[in-house]
Amino acid sequence: MRRQIPPVSRLAHLAAAALTLLATAAAAAAAPQQAGAAVPVNVTGVLSAFPDLAVFTRLLGSSPVLAELAGRSSLTLLAVPNGNLPRSPSAFAAASGADLADVLRYHVLLEYLSPADLRRLPASGKLVTTLFQTTGRAPADLGAVNVTAAAPTRLAVVRSPSPSPASSNATVLGAVTAVPYNLSVLAVDGLIVPSGFDLAASETRPSPAAGVNITRILADARAFNVAASMLEASGVAGEFEADERGAGITVFAPTDDAFAGLPAGDRLQSLPADRKAVVLRFHVLHSYYPLGSLESIVNPVQPTLATEFSNAGRFTLNITRANGSVAIDTGVVQATITRTVFDQNPVAVFAVSKVLLPKEMFTRTEGGGDSSSVIAATAAASSPPPAAATAPEASESARTPPTKLSSPPALRGGGQEYDTASAPAPWATGWWCIALVYLLLLPQLRLV
Repeated sequence: MRRQIPPVSRLAHLAAAALTLLATAAAAAAAPQQAGAAVPVNVTGVLSAFPDLAVFTRLLGSSPVLAELAGRSSLTLLAVPNGNLPRSPSAFAAASGADLADVLRYHVLLEYLSPADLRRLPASGKLVTTLFQTTGRAPADLGAVNVTAAAPTRLAVVRSPSPSPASSNATVLGAVTAVPYNLSVLAVDGLIVPSGFDLAASETRPSPAAGVNITRILADARAFNVAASMLEASGVAGEFEADERGAGITVFAPTDDAFAGLPAGDRLQSLPADRKAVVLRFHVLHSYYPLGSLESIVNPVQPTLATEFSNAGRFTLNITRANGSVAIDTGVVQATITRTVFDQNPVAVFAVSKVLLPKEMFTRTEGGGDSSSVIAATAAASSPPPAAATAPEASESARTPPTKLSSPPALRGGGQEYDTASAPAPWATGWWCIALVYLLLLPQLRLV
C-alpha cells in the first residue's frame, strides 16, 4: 500500500522545487554576462597557427608594438604573408623614412572590421585610425588609413589618406581569422608605410602624466576646426586635461560637417559662455573607453562631465550598439561614432556625426508640411547652470560612470545576430517562474 504524502509535506516539496527553479532561472540570466566578458587577446598566439604569417608574427613579437596591444580590443590587424614581405623589412621602412615599429603600428586598425563590414563600405571609403596615430608623430590625420571596397575581385584596398600619388597602399587578400568582436586578422599584399612621417619628432611616446592637449589633437585632425575653436574659447580645455588623471576621459568630437548640419533654430552659437561650456562638457565621459569597450558597454546610460556640475541623472548619454556602429542618444538627437581620432590610455577621442545637444537645454519640435525637425533652445538655456550636488555621496556617484564591461551577444561578420531588445530580461524570467509556482501550488492549497 502506497503511503500518502500529507498536504503540508507536499507543500514543502513544492516550495523546495520552486526555490530550485528560481535559483536556476537566476543563474541562467546571469550566465550570458559572465560568458560574454571580454578577455585580452594573445595576438601572437592567434597568429602562430598560420605558418604563412610567421615572419610578420616574429616582427610583431620582437617590437614594442606587442606590449601596446595589451588590454586593447576591437582591433583589425593587417598581416602580410611571408611571400609578400620585403627581404629586409627594417631596411624597407628606413628607405621610406619611417621606423619599422611605426610601420607595424600602421597595420593595427583601432576598429574591428569583418569581411561583412568591408563589403558594406561606402564608395568613398572609410577613414580608420591606426595605432600609429596614438604616437603623436603623425601629422593631421595621416596616422589613419582609408579603407575602400574593391569588389568583386578583392575585399578592399587600404591606402594612406595623403594626397601624394606616391602614397603607400595595399590590397586586402582575404580574411585569415578572427576572435569575434575583439580581433580581426586580414591578409594584405604588402607593407603600408605611413605618409608624412615626422623625423624630427621624439621617438618617445607621449607620457600620459604629461597630459594630452585635446584642442591640438582636434586642430591637427583638420575636420574639427569648429570644435577646437569652441573648446579653446570656452576655457574648459584645462578641465579636460585635469580629468585625464585617474579614470581618464572619452571625448565625442562633432565634425565640422556636424556643426554645419545644425538646424537654423538651434541657437547654439547664441548661448551664453557658461551654457556653451555645459554643452562641451556634455561631450565628455569621465572614464577612458576605447571603441571596443563602448561597443560592449553594459550600462548604456552614462553620466558626462556636465553631470558633475549638475545633479545625478541629468546630462546623461545613452550609448548603445546599432547597425554595426556605436549610437549615442541624447534624448534630442541621435548620433553615431564615425571614426577614432585618438586612442591612447587614458584619453580616447571619437568623431561623431552630430552635435550632442542635451535634452535639459534643447527640445525637438516638428515643423509643418515637408519641413524637417527643428531643434530649438529651451528657456532653460538662458538660465544659469544648476548648482552642483552638495552631498558627497551624490557627487561621487555622479562622477564615476559604471566601468563593468562585457562583449555584446551579437558578433559581426558571422553567426546569428541576436536582438538584445527582444531577449527576456532577468526580472521577466523571475515573474514567469513565480506564475508557474503559483499554478503548481494552487491545487494543493485547495486540499489543505
